[in-house]
This record gives sequence, structure tokens and C-alpha cells, in this order.
Amino acid sequence: MSEDRTTISLDALVPVEVARRAEEVGVHKANLSVFSTLALGVLAGAFVALAAIASTTVATAAGSDLHFGLTRLLSGLIFSFGLMLIVLAGAELFTGNNLIVMAWASRRISSRALLRNWLLVYLGNAIGAVATAVLLYLSGQYRFAGGEIGATALAIAQHKVQLEFIPALALGVLCNALVCLAVWLTMGAHTTTDKILACIFPITAFVAAGFEHSIANLYFIPIAQFIQNWDQAFVAGLGGGYPHINFADLLNNLIPVTIGNIIGGAILVAAVYWLIYLRGSNESESP
Repeated sequence: MSEDRTTISLDALVPVEVARRAEEVGVHKANLSVFSTLALGVLAGAFVALAAIASTTVATAAGSDLHFGLTRLLSGLIFSFGLMLIVLAGAELFTGNNLIVMAWASRRISSRALLRNWLLVYLGNAIGAVATAVLLYLSGQYRFAGGEIGATALAIAQHKVQLEFIPALALGVLCNALVCLAVWLTMGAHTTTDKILACIFPITAFVAAGFEHSIANLYFIPIAQFIQNWDQAFVAGLGGGYPHINFADLLNNLIPVTIGNIIGGAILVAAVYWLIYLRGSNESESP
């Protein structure tokens, strides 16, 4: 009497297997319905915004007592839980979805399907991030610690909107190369613990280094705008020194950062790994 024995390996996938998995995931994402894509995008935007709130709070609490680098490290560590929620709970993040380029390069999805996914997910991310910023404003959390959290939020936004085009673009490239590498690592993982560890170090690195993430900025800049527009007494109580941020400032940051994010994720990670592992591969099927 034969005995059926199934062996389950907990070893991480090797890079070529991760590439094939990334391609399959890209096909699946591109074929999601409009509602599912948009709804999952809203969730991801909210998850990133929640991570940004925690990161701002930690930066405020630690800033006066710790060295700059250690403050950035702590902010990055707490921010990494945003990608953990996206990967483990399920959500669609524009920057991570730059990896869909691998399925497009293998001709398994059309250019229209790729752009449809990116546009819907970006819109959903924006809705989720801005809605979370509104909720944070209504909560009054920015007034905690004697208003220092609000002051930190304003300072973060002021720094971002003052970036010139080329630095903002370059910081966006570097950011999403790390974000997509984090997502790449989670695709090779088998357990929840593996996936959490895969998220921590690349995300911590990009935050600590001060790189620019378009979806995070859809929280960081709007929350400063809401505080300035809707709580002028609070801003006046901080002693001023915060030039007003308008919608044009938001766009001037988002345009170069988003372009940079696409270059960093779609070209430096997705296209490079496709060229190395999938170009001409029999594993890739034409539609």
C-alpha cells in the first residue's frame, strides 16, 4: 500500500522563480475588475497614510533627544508597517504595481491594461491617502505633544514642496527602486514572518535616506494644507514661519516624484529583472 507524502518547502524562491511569480501576479492584477482595483487602491492609500502618521509622530517624539540619523531610522522602521499591511492584508499600491511591467514585457497583458491598472490604482491611492489626512485633521491628533506633531507635519510638507524638479525626480527613482525590491522579496517569501522581514529593511532605508514616495506625499502634503487652511489659529500659535502650501505646490512635487517612481520601479527593477530572467524564456506565454 503506497503512502502519499507531500513535501512542503519553506525555502525562499530563487530569483528566476520570483521573476516568474512577479509575471503571474502582474497578469492577475491587470485583470482585476475596475471596482476591485479601485477599492484595493483606496485601502493601500489609507495604509500608507497610517504609516505616515505613525512616522511623523515618532519623528516628533524622538527628534529632540536623538541624533538625526537615529530619528530617521525610527521613522523608517515604523513606516515599513504600511507595506506590511498592503502585502499581508491585501491592497494595490501604485509604486509596487510598477512590477506589472514584467507581464507587459512578456506580452501577457496589453499596454492598455497596464495603464488602466496604474491610473485606477493611483486614483484609489490618492483617495485613500487624502481621506485619511482629512480624518487625521478631524481627530486633532496633530495638536498632541503641545502641537509639536503638527509642527513636524508642516515642516515635512514644506521640505517636500521646496524640492526642485531634478532632485525630486532622482529621489523618486531611488525610493521606488527600494519599494519594488521590497515587494520583489516578499514574492519569494513563504511565511508571514518572511514577508514582514522583507518589508522592513528596504522601506526603512528609503525613509531614513529621505527618498520621495508619491503616494506617501499624497498624505504628507495635504495634511499640511488642511492644517494651514482650516486651523489658522494653530499655525499662528506656532509663531509662523510656514509659507502657505497650495495645490500647485502639491503638483510640483507629485509630477517629478511620480515620474521618478516609475523609472525606479518599472525600469530599474522590473525591466532589469525581466531582461535577466524572462527575456526569450519559454516560461512566458504570449496571449
